[in-house]
Amino acid sequence: MMILICYDGSVDAQAAVDRAGLLMAGSDATVLVVWETVLETMGRQGSLGLSTGLVGSYGADGADGAIKQAAADTAAAGVQRATAAGLVAQPRIVDRADDIAAVILAAAADLDADVIVLGTRGLGNVKSLVLGSVSHAVIHHADRAVLVVPSPGVAEQRHHWAEHAQVTTDTA
Repeated sequence: MMILICYDGSVDAQAAVDRAGLLMAGSDATVLVVWETVLETMGRQGSLGLSTGLVGSYGADGADGAIKQAAADTAAAGVQRATAAGLVAQPRIVDRADDIAAVILAAAADLDADVIVLGTRGLGNVKSLVLGSVSHAVIHHADRAVLVVPSPGVAEQRHHWAEHAQVTTDTA
């Protein structure tokens, strides 16, 4: 079995790795981190001024190198977590060249993944380009199984809600 795990280091992504290990121990897994260049980020956010933040300090190429290295470090941390969870994991980082869900689905197709595993939401901004509304898009456009895993806090809130929901059943 090949698992594609979408990872950004968030609590939800960590929970997704842990659940994948629990359910599919011993399986091959690729830990995917999606990143984007500074210019892509600024263009998407409508702010093309290059004189602040990382760009001002390092230049566009240096800032991109720092972001790519951070993505590689995040992927390595995800692989370490996946290995500890009982998976046979390898890292993969991909430059965001398209919609994030499309990038995830393309990676899944490229790997011929049996299942895509991701959290319900991620970190947001440049640091996390993998999760959030992305999980919704992946579910609706995937041609393979998708496992969406909530963080422990979100799962607890949902459990509390379910305990208090009124259940009605029809019996014939």
